[in-house]
This record gives sequence, C-alpha cells and structure tokens, in this order.
Amino acid sequence: MVTRTEWLEAGLGLLAAEGAPGVTIERLTAELGVTKGSYYHHFKSASGFKTALLEHFEAQYTTRLIDVVDADGGRPGDKLRHLLRLVLADPDNAALEIAVRAWALQDPVVRAAQQRVDVARTEYLKKLCRGLDAGLDPDRFAQLLYLILIGAEQVLPPIDHEGLREIYDLTLRLID
Repeated sequence: MVTRTEWLEAGLGLLAAEGAPGVTIERLTAELGVTKGSYYHHFKSASGFKTALLEHFEAQYTTRLIDVVDADGGRPGDKLRHLLRLVLADPDNAALEIAVRAWALQDPVVRAAQQRVDVARTEYLKKLCRGLDAGLDPDRFAQLLYLILIGAEQVLPPIDHEGLREIYDLTLRLID
C-alpha cells in the first residue's frame, strides 16, 4: 500500500513537473500504480489532498530546513551560510517553488499557504541577520537574501545553482 507521504511526494513531483493542472487523481494513481481507493483511504477529497500537499510542502521546504539549521547550532553567520547551502543543495527545488507560486496566483488557499511560507522564511532570515554585527539593516538584508532566491528562480534563462551560489557569496561579503 502506498503511504500518505508517498502520495504527497508524488503530488509535489507532478506539481514541479507539470504545474497545478497536472496534479490530478488520475495522474497520481498512474504515477504510483495504485487505484483511487488508496487515494481516498488517505484523503477524503481533492481539497483534503490539496491541504495536505501544501502542509507537506511547507514542512519539507521551510520548517525542516529551519529545524536542521537550528539543531546544528552555531553563530548566526554560520547558520545563515548553512541555510543557504541547504537551499542550494537541490537543483530541482526551483521548479517546485515556481509551480507553487504560479498556483498561488490562481487559488486563494494556495496563496495563503505561500504567504505563510514566505513569512516564515523571511522571519527566520531576519532572526539570523539580527544576530550579525554587520552594520546593515538586518531586516532589509534578510529580505534581500530571500528576494535573490525568488528572483533567480523566476528569471529566464534561469540562473544555475553555481551562479546563484556565486551571487550569494558576493552578497555575504557585505557581512564579513
């Protein structure tokens, strides 16, 4: 039997590859090789799946990263660099982030989830930046770091991860 997590991971994979219109029960069951009964065992409805999918996205791509960085400890600058390494470690994340943002333009439930994610991410960045002694406005610097990521994901042709890493290295020189 397919687990709830496997359903959600398949949903995120389809979302990244095909956008929100590609995340259908038919595509999910085909992807996982199971029947619709398995889907309804875990999710009572399409809206229940959407809610769970958005919660899973938030947990995996925001909360988990924050928890990993906090668990490892260290000074704020070290934590900031660790967070950026984690974010840049998976080159496939950009497609998912783009798909969620595009979906948020069409769906108020997704928009609310995207807003929660953006607020959580920027608040954590602000917390880290407030611990720096860099002579910069920490809140604006945190926003700059986040906007670099969002912009790099949206620009065409896309900035590859090595290029983005170089941009972050250049930006982080401001705090050194």
